[in-house]
Amino acid sequence: MPKRGYHHGNLKQALVDAALRLIEAKGPTGFTLSEAAKNAGVTPAAVYRHFEGREDLIAECARQGHEIFADLMDHAYNGGQPTALAAFEATGRAYLAFARKFPGHYMAMFESGTSANATPELAAAANKSRDVLERAAEALSAHIPPEKRPPPSMFSAHIWAMSHGVVELFARGRPGANAPFPPEDLLEAGIGIYLRGLGLITPDS
Repeated sequence: MPKRGYHHGNLKQALVDAALRLIEAKGPTGFTLSEAAKNAGVTPAAVYRHFEGREDLIAECARQGHEIFADLMDHAYNGGQPTALAAFEATGRAYLAFARKFPGHYMAMFESGTSANATPELAAAANKSRDVLERAAEALSAHIPPEKRPPPSMFSAHIWAMSHGVVELFARGRPGANAPFPPEDLLEAGIGIYLRGLGLITPDS
C-alpha cells in the first residue's frame, strides 16, 4: 500500500480508524500493530509516535467509543422524558443501536479485555455512559421510599448486563443470532419483567 502523507494530528486518528476496521474484521485481538500501520498506509514505526502498543491503540478506540456511546445514551434518555420508564427503556434500545452501528468501537469497549481504567481518559469516558443509565435508574426509583428502594447502581448494572446479553446472542449477526422476536422486543420485555419483579413499576405501567 503506498504511503500517504498526514498533516500533524491526523496520523493518530488514521491509526484508530484502521484499528477499528481490523477489529470489525478480525476481533480486538486478531490483528497486529504492523497490520494497523499498513492499513493506515504508514510504517510500523510511525505508530509509536502516538501509541505505546496495540493495547494503547485499542484503549483509544474504546475511549472514542464511550464518548459516542455516552452521547447516544444521553440523547435517548432525553432528560427523562416523556416518562421515567420510557426514558429508561430508550437507553436500552440505544445500547442495541450503538452495538449495531459501531461494532468496532463496541468490541474495543466490551470484548477486548481492556480495562475501563486503562487510562484516565478512558475511565472518564466510560463513566459518562454509565452515569446516564444510573441517572435513569435513580429517576425510575425515586417514587419508592428510600428504605425500600433498590440501589440504582445495582439494577442499572443488571439492565446493562441484560442489554449486553441480547447484543451478543441476538443482535450481532453471529450463528445463533436468529431469535423468534426482534432484539428490541426481547430487551424491552426483559426490562419490564425485571423492573416489575423489583417493584419499580406496577403491572399496569
